[in-house]
Amino acid sequence: MDTGTHFVMGIALGGLATLDPVIAQDPITASAVIAGTILGSQAPDIDTVLKLRNNAVYIRNHRGITHSIPAVLLWPLIISGALFAIIPEANYLHLWLWTFLAVFLHVFVDIFNAYGTQALRPISSKWVALGVINTFDPFIFGIHVAGLILWGYGFPPGYLFLVIYGILVIYYVSRFREQAFIKRAVKQQIPGARKILLSPTMRFHRWKIAVITEKNYYVARADNGYVTILDTFDRVPLPESEILEAAKKDINLAAFLSFSPVYRFEIEQIKEYYEVRFIDLRYRSNGYYPFVAVVHLDSDLNILNSYTGWIFSEAKLQKKLNIIL
Repeated sequence: MDTGTHFVMGIALGGLATLDPVIAQDPITASAVIAGTILGSQAPDIDTVLKLRNNAVYIRNHRGITHSIPAVLLWPLIISGALFAIIPEANYLHLWLWTFLAVFLHVFVDIFNAYGTQALRPISSKWVALGVINTFDPFIFGIHVAGLILWGYGFPPGYLFLVIYGILVIYYVSRFREQAFIKRAVKQQIPGARKILLSPTMRFHRWKIAVITEKNYYVARADNGYVTILDTFDRVPLPESEILEAAKKDINLAAFLSFSPVYRFEIEQIKEYYEVRFIDLRYRSNGYYPFVAVVHLDSDLNILNSYTGWIFSEAKLQKKLNIIL
């Protein structure tokens, strides 16, 4: 989920914690717990600072080790320990328990979007991505904000957020049901589908779709259960090419290939250099595919510049590459 949603969820957990008799009867522990749930709901995303280094490092590592099993166990100890050092009158056990729940819930809800996490690391480095909730979901964010407003007007926060989380369980189940319905619709329209990749959007009944068959890639969209095929590409295997092999040594392209399961590629000679471009097919927007990796090489196959990330126009991409040069 996005930072804003994790933040309001942290506050909501602090309200839910008032159902704990120890916290309800101890204002000092209650204050420490709400600080712990807010910090715990943000801690796993500390790896966002990797963006300051470069996109390649960020793509390879975001939601990786900071969302792993050891991290889920370590974050609550660090946060609750720090808070207990500041507020030694607080009940440490309950402070740790609710901070742990905040960290765990952060990682748990991240599993449900298309990006996913390495939540099973070190048991498995596989990315777990269920693809039923958009990174920012207006309903999830909105119902939390509504709950916080009602809390401000005097509603009992514990029972209020207990009801809200019950509603969210029903909401998540409905998203899984719709995802299954869309997959059935895709299989009816594309019987040879070997793999179907669904990306939810902020609109409840709209999904982005990428389909892999034996010979083709299909890019589609689902609106209110109706599937529309937007683009079809031949499924071309990566050729044996000195240009391509040299480009794959670039950190930006390597990061892209570690992240993207469905893409097309272009190898082109432009004046005195080669351009290798990989285009992720999952994120079509207004006829454009914004998630790319581009590598430029000279005639001796030395890397001149490269870029990977989100670009929504060719002009902006060329500007990025020129800056890198």
